[in-house]
Order: sequence, then C-alpha cells, then structure tokens
Amino acid sequence: MLFWILVAVLTAVVAVILLYPLLRGAKAAENIRAGEAAVYRDQLRELDRDLNGGLITPEEADYARAEIGRRLIAVSADEPAETAKPARHHRFTEAFVLLLLPVLGLCLYLTTGRPDLPSQPLEARLENPGNDVAVLITKAERHLAEKPDDGKGWDVLAPIYFRTMRVNDAQLAYRNAIRLLGPSPVRLDGLAETLMAVSDGVVTEEARQVLEQSLTLEPDNPRARFYIALSMEQAGRPNEARQAFEALAKQSPADAPWLPLVNEHIAMNGGAKAGADPAAPGAGSAGPGPTQQDVAAAENMSAGDRQQMIRGMVESLDAKLSEDPNNFEGWMRLVRSYAVLNDKDRAAGALKRGLAAFPPPGEQGRQLLALARELGIATEGATQ
Repeated sequence: MLFWILVAVLTAVVAVILLYPLLRGAKAAENIRAGEAAVYRDQLRELDRDLNGGLITPEEADYARAEIGRRLIAVSADEPAETAKPARHHRFTEAFVLLLLPVLGLCLYLTTGRPDLPSQPLEARLENPGNDVAVLITKAERHLAEKPDDGKGWDVLAPIYFRTMRVNDAQLAYRNAIRLLGPSPVRLDGLAETLMAVSDGVVTEEARQVLEQSLTLEPDNPRARFYIALSMEQAGRPNEARQAFEALAKQSPADAPWLPLVNEHIAMNGGAKAGADPAAPGAGSAGPGPTQQDVAAAENMSAGDRQQMIRGMVESLDAKLSEDPNNFEGWMRLVRSYAVLNDKDRAAGALKRGLAAFPPPGEQGRQLLALARELGIATEGATQ
C-alpha cells in the first residue's frame, strides 16, 4: 500500500512540475497585453500635453491620436481571440499530463515491471546477492572495511576489480593480498598486469621487477615470461626479445592458447615461428616480411634506410591484406607493425579492418582486441 501512495504522490508532483510552465505562460501573456494597453494610454495622455503646450499642431495631434487609438483598440479587441486558441491547446496538454500520462506509465509498469515482487532493501540484497557482481563487490568491500587484515578477502576481490576495469582498486587489492598472505605467482602476475593496465600496456620497471619475483617462485611461469619478453621488445631490444619469445614457444605445449600470440612476437622481432622452417621464404611471417637475407642486409643500412625498408614491408603486408583479408596472423602482425612504427592512427585502422574480417565474438577477434589493449591502441569504435 505504501508503494502505491508513493507512486500517487510522485505522479502529482510530476504533473505540477509539467503544468506550471503552461499556467505561468498564460499569465505572462495576459500581463504583456495589459502592459501594451497601458503604454498606449500613456501615449494618448502625452499627446494631449504636447498639444496643450503648443509642441504639435491640432492636425498632427489628430493623426497621432487616431493611430494610437487604432493600436489600443487592436490590442483590446484581439485579446479574446488570442487567448482562445492557446487556452484550448493548454487544456488538451493539461488533460494529457493529468490523465493520459499517468495511465500510460501505469500500463507500462504493469506490463514490464513486477508489482507482485516484495521490496528488498540493500541489506537484504547483500544477504542474498545471487549473481549480481556489483552487490558481491559491495558486500566484500563492507567486509574488508570492517576487517582490513583479511588477506583472503583482498585476494578474492583483486581479480574481480581487474575484470571490471577498476585497475587502481585492483592494484591496491593485490598489494594488500601480497602483504597479508605473501607473494605467489598468481598474485604477482595479477599485480603486474594491473600496473601495465595503468600504464596503457607498457611493462614498467616496477612491473618487470614484480614479474621477475614471480619467476623466482615459478621459473616456468608462461605469463611472467611472456611479459618480460614483451618488456625487452618495448625497450628496443629485438634480439633479446626474440630469444625470450622463442624460449617460451619451445617450452609451451603445441596446443597452448598463448602460442599464436608468442609466434606473432617472434615474427615481429625477426624470427621464425615455432615449428616453421627458418630457411623457408617468409618463414615466421604472415605475408610479405623480412627473410634472413633481409635481416642481414638491414644490419648494414643506415637508420633512415632501415626504417624505410621496414615501412615498405609493412605497406606491402597492408596491401596484401586488403586483397585477402582472411588472414588472421597477417592482421595481428600489421597492427603490431604500425604500433612499433608509432603510427597509432594506421594501427587503429588496421585493427578495425581486422575486426571486420574476424569479429570480436570469435576467439581471433578477441585476440586482436587483446593485442590492441596491450599496445595501447584505442579500441572504441573499432567494432562498428
């Protein structure tokens, strides 16, 4: 019963708010017409004073009096006609606001709402959150506010923060979990990923130190090894990065889900994919790319010539993908190539074209988006 009383009160308040401008507008129009009539009457009195003072001739006074009188009559005569139509219009609007709008709202609520559902305050929802992630987070936050030394609570909350893109909160949660429960590969890798997310995909010095600590606990940790190799690539050390990625590829099972991405990094740094013949033309590349002879020749080039050669190969790959877009590895390499060349606009364009061929709902589309986030490429609008 209380609910319906509140609905009635809110409906009345909304109706008053909507009707107030209409009522105010009619009153304002009446005030304007009354003001115009008063001005014309003042002009008639002023005209008599000018005539008595000899400032104008009787003929001029008659002409002016006739003109002012005509305007005064027009204002007084038109008032009922002007107010009739707006009044009818306002009456229709008022009827809509007072009758039809509440009826439409009630019908919509009865159709799409749940009037039979009992009220459930926040405390009750926190007691039984179900699958509501927001309520689960709120419940965990309340618990940790009361018991901030509960390491397990921070350990559970940290990855949830990260998945919901609350990276600063995730960073704090991971640090608290490590402080209270001690370091573990999962916690250290999670902290490193939050640090990279804060820095737009860059493996910072602090993130690298955290990853190295993770490797001391689990030397074969593929996630930590991948990000350390990535830090070498980002630091402009392609030979070291390639060797690190190749070592990770050799360690990884043939069906490892991260292996395609590792192979892309190997190819990007001038190596051959795991399982490919290094002597084969274009081994390790998705389309036109540097062969071993190209790499050897590039070592003798100037920096400008080397950059021009790289751009030529990237543009060749771009043209080949325009003709044959059904090449997932080619799109991965093209996006990364433009990012390495610091051409973020073309990288974003290549990402959008790649996602058109491999939409995000699929595994390959998700890998393209993950690569873009890793390289700091904007993904907004890329799927449109």
